[in-house]
Amino acid sequence: MHTISQEEATEAMPLEGAERARFWRDHRFGGMECLSATFFTHEFAPHAHDTFSIGAIEAGCQISTIKGERSQTGPGDFYLINPDEVHDGHPGSDGYRYRMIYPSVELFIEVLEDVTGRSFHGTPCFSRQWLTDPDLAVAFRRAHQTLEGNTGTLEADEAMFSFLATLFQRHGSAIIAPLGTRESSAVHRARDYLIENYSRDISLDELAKVAGISRAHLIRAFRKEFHITPHAFLTDKRVREARTLLRRGWSAADTAYHCGFADQAHFTRHFKARTGVTPGAFRAG
Repeated sequence: MHTISQEEATEAMPLEGAERARFWRDHRFGGMECLSATFFTHEFAPHAHDTFSIGAIEAGCQISTIKGERSQTGPGDFYLINPDEVHDGHPGSDGYRYRMIYPSVELFIEVLEDVTGRSFHGTPCFSRQWLTDPDLAVAFRRAHQTLEGNTGTLEADEAMFSFLATLFQRHGSAIIAPLGTRESSAVHRARDYLIENYSRDISLDELAKVAGISRAHLIRAFRKEFHITPHAFLTDKRVREARTLLRRGWSAADTAYHCGFADQAHFTRHFKARTGVTPGAFRAG
């Protein structure tokens, strides 16, 4: 007879109640952002993060596209999304419950250097965006719960530190930069221009002149290179900058204006579509 573990029983529990999302920053890990949420209808617009996005589904399933590849994930499955990788997500037929952390590259390097006892040269990354590792998913859930429950520092440190170290030892790799091409250089110029001028109202004609290719060619090449359109990239860049300002205590209204959004309602809609929470909840987390 198979004995059902507490973790399996948790995964088997039906999803009930209203949508919820709890967001916070954990000072024990350099202000690492954390999220626990249950979604039945919320759909994440294509977006990216400056940090890693690491999470596991606890119940139900999520359908997502990462770097143009679509997949469905359920209990025991992991998301391992590198910084700047575009992804989205929406619930399966019955919704899903999951947990996420957003560790910075610097935090990951610190963990790796502690584990190996030597300097880490290069940038850590994951070569796979999805994988199934039930044992590690259990360890992640336990570690995440120690953060959410605000348990003792040593217990939280031990659990999350051990998880991050094991995760990278099993599934990590190093980034190898691709060789540039003329088309790639053109869309990278356009991307850099959007980053530098995110608060301005930029036209497609202006962006195409910066890239040195036609408007239609720019849209196609940009999507091929970054798995997102120029306008969607600009909106996501604005949201990412907004996250930084909200962390510093800026008001939602001031943040919306500074980041180039038409108004606060427009800002709130795009912010929640990419983070799962409102600007006010993010600011208070």
